[in-house]
Amino acid sequence: MLRILVLTCLAALVVAELEYEPRYLEDSLQRVVGGQVASPNSWPWQISLQYQSGSSYYHTCGGSLIRKGWVMTAAHCVDSPRTFRVVLGEHDLYVNSGREQIISVSQIYIHPNWDSSRVANGYDIALLRLSSEAVLNSYVQLASLPPSGQILPHNNPCYITGWGRTSTGGSLSAQLKQAYLPLVDHKTCSSSGWWGSTVKTSMVCGGGGNEAGCNGDSGGPLNCQVSGKYYVHGIASFVSGLGCNAYQKPTVFTRVSAYISWMNSIL
Repeated sequence: MLRILVLTCLAALVVAELEYEPRYLEDSLQRVVGGQVASPNSWPWQISLQYQSGSSYYHTCGGSLIRKGWVMTAAHCVDSPRTFRVVLGEHDLYVNSGREQIISVSQIYIHPNWDSSRVANGYDIALLRLSSEAVLNSYVQLASLPPSGQILPHNNPCYITGWGRTSTGGSLSAQLKQAYLPLVDHKTCSSSGWWGSTVKTSMVCGGGGNEAGCNGDSGGPLNCQVSGKYYVHGIASFVSGLGCNAYQKPTVFTRVSAYISWMNSIL
């Protein structure tokens, strides 16, 4: 039976009809649940998306550098009017290593079918055009994207990376973390007792146990290994309102391979 549930996100409270209560992974004070601190710059396409408040900038979401002048993130991260910038080559949000590149966002392209009041419809994807191109080096690299329509098998090895909560309601850890989230196929993830019909074929699930994405990881990558190479197969979108690592409620990602044609039309 469908119920009226409240979705919580950084900007506002919205209401949607869903089987379970999804919660956006966006929040400046939150991080990957479980997992471990990543080696600095070992995921060189990972960016910190930051918004301006007064004279300061604050981390709100993750993202992936897909072209020198373009970043891919979640639509719900950028669907409110704000001034944004991205930080590339970042590891510790509060320590300047000298590897960082800070570039402002000049234009935002949100998928036209995105509806912030109905996250379970999907289309949680946006492209950010940067005001200047990133300089590629040992610390800043482009993400590899999957071919259009590619579906990975159940239990395919994947990692989520981000600066979100370390536990449901937990505290901030400033360093980038990674957590192993084996892929959960759509048949399993959409079954009764899991996410049910909340999860669409344009989404991909990862985890469902002790490790998960959490608030602050939104927009960041699900890095999946295929033939010895990592590809960004997902964009962190939402978790269960029961908790970030609720049993049989895997972290849900926008499936990147479902949107290759749309991205190509923008790029």
